Amino acid sequence: MDKGERIIVSAPGRICLFGEHQDYLGLPVIPMAINLRIQIEATKRSDNIFSIELPDIMASEEIVYTQSQFVYSKKRDYFKSIFNVLMKRGYNWEHGWNCVIRGNIPINSGTSSSSALNNVWCKFLVEASQEGNKNISNQEIGMISYEAEVLEFNEAGGMMDQLSTAIGSINFMDFTQPITISRLSAQPGAFVLGDTQEPKDTEKILSETKAPAIKAMTTIQTLNSSVYFRNISINELYNYRDLLSEHELQVMKGVIYNREITSKALKLLQAQSINHTELGNLLNQHQLYLRENLGISTPKIDNMIQASLQSGALGAKINGSGGGGCMFAYAPENPEEVAKSIVKAGGEAYIIRIDEGLLTL
Repeated sequence: MDKGERIIVSAPGRICLFGEHQDYLGLPVIPMAINLRIQIEATKRSDNIFSIELPDIMASEEIVYTQSQFVYSKKRDYFKSIFNVLMKRGYNWEHGWNCVIRGNIPINSGTSSSSALNNVWCKFLVEASQEGNKNISNQEIGMISYEAEVLEFNEAGGMMDQLSTAIGSINFMDFTQPITISRLSAQPGAFVLGDTQEPKDTEKILSETKAPAIKAMTTIQTLNSSVYFRNISINELYNYRDLLSEHELQVMKGVIYNREITSKALKLLQAQSINHTELGNLLNQHQLYLRENLGISTPKIDNMIQASLQSGALGAKINGSGGGGCMFAYAPENPEEVAKSIVKAGGEAYIIRIDEGLLTL
């Protein structure tokens, strides 16, 4: 089959090493792409229909392309929204494609399966287009996916997921405007991803973490407009404690502690060689504040984390928005034993390592 008649694009999932619940506050994060991936394989057809098969979830969709902006027919209609965002940028298509999408990234678990899917769909549409700039970077693909996934539907999330699954590797992402992304050369050992198989409600979690943080900061800025998430200290926060609810105070403390942990982790991952024990310690500290201050852990996640630490993991934390989904453990020396302990605690385990970003095969 001619290469022009067949397109294959692949993207990784991701874990958030440090900075959970920080990107939407304009604070830095350190995500890592993992070697669980999603792939689209598309073959050209003679009409204007894009047929999409998703055998992993036993679903399918058919989109008739007419060179006009699509009207969304359901919540989070991402296949169409990515078409719409690309058409605004001058892309169009002369014919349809048969598309099959498969992957092994856990779904609805905090490992960015939906953002990885949107990235492969976006990259595929760029490759398949007849007009429009095909020489765009993976980072630009991630930004388009963010626009289509978040801005088009007025969603609450940040852009870490789209960018990290597009770019790959480990990156320090600073969401102060303008956004800066620095690839880190660190090569950590194996991690073990543990899927609780508990569904999570990301919108609910964000309403309980993002909303209180924003409300608290808005209150603080009425008295001191120079204070923001990036520069407020714990001591300064206590100057405003009488203005904040107990929940707002707890969330803000978590924001500050996790911001400082991310800063320490950056220095650790920039070193010529990784101090594996210290990396594990920072993951454990991060988990403490995510559980105690942000309240995003669950009893099953706690049990899986404890089991992984007892079996030799150096550190472990929740992954993603929380309230279910996944945790991961850092186990550079004994990932198989840690995986067994996670399974025994009721989870599904995947031994994972750092991986590259979007690939056209």
